[in-house]
Amino acid sequence: MQDSEVKYFKDLLESRKIQIIKNILGVNDELDQLNSLELNDEGDYASVNNNSMVESAIVQQQEQELREINIALGKIAAGDYGICEMCEDLIGFRRLKVKPHAIYCIDCREIVEKSKKK
Repeated sequence: MQDSEVKYFKDLLESRKIQIIKNILGVNDELDQLNSLELNDEGDYASVNNNSMVESAIVQQQEQELREINIALGKIAAGDYGICEMCEDLIGFRRLKVKPHAIYCIDCREIVEKSKKK
């Protein structure tokens, strides 16, 4: 992979990392505000509880993506970014453009997903 491509993905990953951190902080503020509300009936409680569950699920998903981004940034620093963790071939540029924190090439990703379904 050329240096310009690595820089492109590093910038993309760092930008996404900043956005995720902002999102997580914002959701945590919203959850704190919801938890501080005085709820007067069961309908209000159910609504707040449902919102809290949805927001928590979003935060969990974004925290996972943040971990994957940090791993990808570590690989960039180590000089082994864009290499499939299963077959050790290069991950295609188009795949990385869609998911810059990908750890598997398309073929290996399909193998991993099929093995998870069993």
